[in-house]
Amino acid sequence: MTDGSKAGPIDAVFALYRERGYRNYGEDVSELEHALQCATLAEGAGEDTLVIAACLLHDYGHLVHERGEDIAERGENARHEELGAAALAAWFQPALVEAVRLHVEAKRYLCFLDPRYLSRLSPASARSLRLQGGPHSAEEARAFGAGPHASLAVKVRRYDELAKQPRRKTPGLEAFRAALAACLLPSAEGGASTT
Repeated sequence: MTDGSKAGPIDAVFALYRERGYRNYGEDVSELEHALQCATLAEGAGEDTLVIAACLLHDYGHLVHERGEDIAERGENARHEELGAAALAAWFQPALVEAVRLHVEAKRYLCFLDPRYLSRLSPASARSLRLQGGPHSAEEARAFGAGPHASLAVKVRRYDELAKQPRRKTPGLEAFRAALAACLLPSAEGGASTT
């Protein structure tokens, strides 16, 4: 894995996407294609930089773990949301990190609230939902919905489910550098390369 100490944090994130973004975890797009589609959809909808950056990074945890692309087919939950949040926490604002950490809970929440949302999940997303605990209970949904980052996580999750179109044209990673830079912690900004 690329170390952010030698390069700026954004360069380190981009390097990991370039190194491991070919993985697909059961969808018809790679992790890199999925991230770029998700961020592009958010940007096209006029979302602010926090939403765009969170959309780009929401599945970063899939790039961090070493458990293979077929993990869900083997019946394992990588807890990629927790891995991604932990990997990004030293560099990015807490709201972005929480959106990454909560995007799976947001899926469970939306599946409880809206049976149509549940019925439209991709096959891979439906399979992982079972491993992630299924739709929220009423009590879980109430607790999640009352959380300070729930609405951000729900926004990210809605773009997430739409960002799985093979061969959809998107800009590359560099198009989102400014959005990520706007979400860096002050302590990480000194290492934010602009090259």
